[in-house]
Amino acid sequence: MEPILLYGFPSGSSMGLVAALEWLGRPYRLCRVDMLGEMREPSYGRINPRHETPVLITDAGEPLTETMAIAAWLEARDEERRISFPPLSREADRMHQLMAFINTGFTGAFSPLWAVLEMEDADPVVQTTLRDFGHRVVIERHDKLEGMIGQRPFLVGERPSLADAILVGVARWRDVHEVADRERWPKLSALRARLEGDPAVIHATRLENGEPSPGTGALLGHVPLAEVIERFGR
Repeated sequence: MEPILLYGFPSGSSMGLVAALEWLGRPYRLCRVDMLGEMREPSYGRINPRHETPVLITDAGEPLTETMAIAAWLEARDEERRISFPPLSREADRMHQLMAFINTGFTGAFSPLWAVLEMEDADPVVQTTLRDFGHRVVIERHDKLEGMIGQRPFLVGERPSLADAILVGVARWRDVHEVADRERWPKLSALRARLEGDPAVIHATRLENGEPSPGTGALLGHVPLAEVIERFGR
């Protein structure tokens, strides 16, 4: 069977993994998950007990969770090195380093800001404190990433890799939370512009928005979440 990626909306970090599947070019299917509704239902826990996206149903029919684990699964099957680099190469090391930073400190910096948005009837003082702290941490993490970006078009080289895929779904959160000005980080801003203009990223964004997009033809269609849970849930 083809792998099935469960990706979340709105503004899910998993959007970048949809783009990675397009870059990879192997047949795949998708399952679009409402993170504000479906993902919170008890039945979703049969696919991921932590009630998070993304989840990959592998070609063996096994649910695989966590972004880095899914990226490693894709890398291991990237025989033509379309989204990764030869093992033990300098480029592979740099890709893994950037992926780790983006998926931990960079992504985690937004947690206080998401907490504010999800609060119900929260103390305004608590909200202000969290928002101020979140802005400071997000800016600091952006400063660090800006310093890690080199002079090449993408994070590791002349073409997008898994590092860029993990970045593109999360970098737009700066816009959601209106943290500083995008142009404060010129290298990151230019990289985002290149990625957001990439056909695979445009394809992934349209799908996330519920719009039709054929992509390259590697996408074989969407599978309803209820069917995924029934077939592969535990």
